[in-house]
Amino acid sequence: MENKRFTLQVSPSGNLTNLILKEDTHKMNWVIDASYLKQSGYEEQDKLFGNFSVVVDGKRLTNADTAPVVRKDEAIITVTYTFKQVEVNMTYDLKQAEDNLTWNIMMKNRQEKEVSITDFAIWSSFSYVMYKINDLDMQTNHSAAVYPSISNDYTKLACVRRSNEAPHLGMYQTKGQTLSVGTYCAYHNLFFESVSPSLDGLLFHQLILAGGYPDGFENADWLYNKTGFTLAGYGEKEWEYKLESFKNQQDFYEIGKTKYNHPVFEFQPLAIAGKYYDFAVQLPATKYLTNAFVEYLDKYGNRKKVNIVGKMKKTKQGYNAKLLFRDAGEHKITIEVDDQYLDSIILNVMEPIKTIIENRSRYISDKLFNGADSENPYSYSPISNQGESLGKLSLVLKNNLLGSLNVKEVQQVEECCVHYIRQKWFENGDFTKPVNLYGDFYRCMDFEYIAHVFYLLSQFDEDILQLHKSDTYLAWAADVFSLRVNPDLHDTPRGKEEAQMLGVFFLYIDDLLEQLKSRGLTAKYDEIHSLWSKIAQTVAQDSSTYKAAVTEHFYDNAGFGPATGALASTHHQDAANRYGELVLANIGFSNDFRAQSPDRWWEALSYMIHSLWGGVTAAACLKAYEELHDTRYLKAAYRATIGILYCYDTNAKATDTKLNSGEAASTYSIAGPHVNRPDLSRNRFGQSTFFRDGGIFTRLFTKEEETADWDMGEELVAYLDGFGKKTFLYEENGKIAVVNGSIEETEAGLLITSYAPIPTEYHFYDKEIHFISENGQLVPQVLFTNGKFRPKEQLLTRE
Repeated sequence: MENKRFTLQVSPSGNLTNLILKEDTHKMNWVIDASYLKQSGYEEQDKLFGNFSVVVDGKRLTNADTAPVVRKDEAIITVTYTFKQVEVNMTYDLKQAEDNLTWNIMMKNRQEKEVSITDFAIWSSFSYVMYKINDLDMQTNHSAAVYPSISNDYTKLACVRRSNEAPHLGMYQTKGQTLSVGTYCAYHNLFFESVSPSLDGLLFHQLILAGGYPDGFENADWLYNKTGFTLAGYGEKEWEYKLESFKNQQDFYEIGKTKYNHPVFEFQPLAIAGKYYDFAVQLPATKYLTNAFVEYLDKYGNRKKVNIVGKMKKTKQGYNAKLLFRDAGEHKITIEVDDQYLDSIILNVMEPIKTIIENRSRYISDKLFNGADSENPYSYSPISNQGESLGKLSLVLKNNLLGSLNVKEVQQVEECCVHYIRQKWFENGDFTKPVNLYGDFYRCMDFEYIAHVFYLLSQFDEDILQLHKSDTYLAWAADVFSLRVNPDLHDTPRGKEEAQMLGVFFLYIDDLLEQLKSRGLTAKYDEIHSLWSKIAQTVAQDSSTYKAAVTEHFYDNAGFGPATGALASTHHQDAANRYGELVLANIGFSNDFRAQSPDRWWEALSYMIHSLWGGVTAAACLKAYEELHDTRYLKAAYRATIGILYCYDTNAKATDTKLNSGEAASTYSIAGPHVNRPDLSRNRFGQSTFFRDGGIFTRLFTKEEETADWDMGEELVAYLDGFGKKTFLYEENGKIAVVNGSIEETEAGLLITSYAPIPTEYHFYDKEIHFISENGQLVPQVLFTNGKFRPKEQLLTRE
């Protein structure tokens, strides 16, 4: 069945099995294909597009409980499921419009008696697939990331092709209410079979039209509805979605506004308590704003509702307001349209981020450092063989370099480097002889984290360091970095291959080289500079095949994120742009700040935030902006960053896991419900929580109670080097806007207030105007006037 834009097929069992956009040269199937499940050994045929479950008066029914009647009439297919009490109809209509697909769902009560529907969930299984085969055309052009925006009356899904090549597929709600979008994960992980790439899998998306959770389930998520509904005798309820192609993020929202009356919000994902926040919304020409309010939980957990309609100013573009939030935590801003329809955004209000980072550094030093008499002397808990676990040491050092110095914290890290790290990862401390910590092999990736800790240690003055001189640690950093990137220093094929893969070292390689050169370690500088140049050149030459997108997984932002950052840092602009498109497709856009994270699934078995790799991807995206000056990268980098900070947020109230001062959790499941593990729905946790699920997790972790923050820290160091100190202006539609701060018109000029915890830099790349403070002096506010930044030092500021 087809129209001008779509070709589709519905199976005899009632599933939408094939959905192709005619303009798409790749002919991607935008829904999960039953044949792929079968050939790849997956058994989730019950989760194909259009399958559903419903609880009627306490009894669960599924589409498998009755044979559907499938009727085709010209360009309309209707699938009817008849049960004793209710009937469910689904219509796939290509006739209403030549450029979209209308998917209509109708539930009818077949009897005179009222029925209670406590749960109604339908699988909308778009092609969110990491394919089992190492074919990057399949991974990039036949797979999509799915970004939900959940709203009372304006829910929509953006299905973004992973290559970021249009056309993409949007789904817009036009009738009924969608309470949420849940996910179920199916995967194979061959990590311990010494297979590389080792991981493939799928996420199945589920529209929640009622309930969505097990009986009696409760969690801290107060932002989304979990209720059911009743159907009167012979009554009916209808939901409708329009599916349409779109070109890019802006087009996705413009289509929603002009064709389906969806409001378009302009909002930053982060507000800082006590600092002004800019909020704006555009409405279709025939629609009117009739109310607006903010909801949040106060420090006692009480739900507060504040009306802000009086603050909303009408403009040519729509409505805008300058808001001030006093309480930290998630805030939901809701607008009412035409006295009837509700739409909303969710943003985070945080206390000063500097406080969070300082508390984190103190916690790592006071709570996680193991002294000389411990079972693992001079280590930090939790004990891990993986280099990622050393990121927390880099954070402690970076915080002490940028903030107020705590000598004890630095000296603890120094003891760890000398007495623990060097002895654990290298035979007798010899940097040319790595220890096989993983049975019969070692990971080259571990060395980049070690080199980073050594490098940061080398930046402290001699009177702070106790065991060696700073130049010694700089030399150690160079030696370990050489081991990381020089294939000639490895005897095994695996070692030689991994040495040439990119990693998080793109975050600090330029600084390391500059220090080696300025401090006279010329031979080491020449060696590393040569190796680094060769790696970047090779990745650039191979960029047309996206070779660096494959790590130990078939397709991974731990590959294409660092590739983008490395290529941008080495000025390979064309190659950086090529990989950068993968990064842009990987970072979500949504009405919920948490759903704007870099897209990954295997740490949570769900659409998720992963602190480390999300933060590294965000940092790479910012480096791409600074090299390419394409505003898409700036906005995406910032969106991604705010979700990462949520993993450290001690004021979060919509997640079951509450963090005490200095605590952190590496993983956040965006989806609700998380169908594999409902208890993890919209919750923070560490991967060890899957220990009790068995399988591979019992080999990765020793117990469920392992701390949730073992692989955290490196991403906050990246943040401190980026948005941690930089605020950006850009021009859009003839107006100057700000990222990582607020902007206010004054008689003296534009007053820019930075949200950065260490505010030292202001950049306006569109005009090539820059301000960097002298000697790292903190400048929380500047005036932009007459084409220049100048400090506004006398202003009263609130940290």
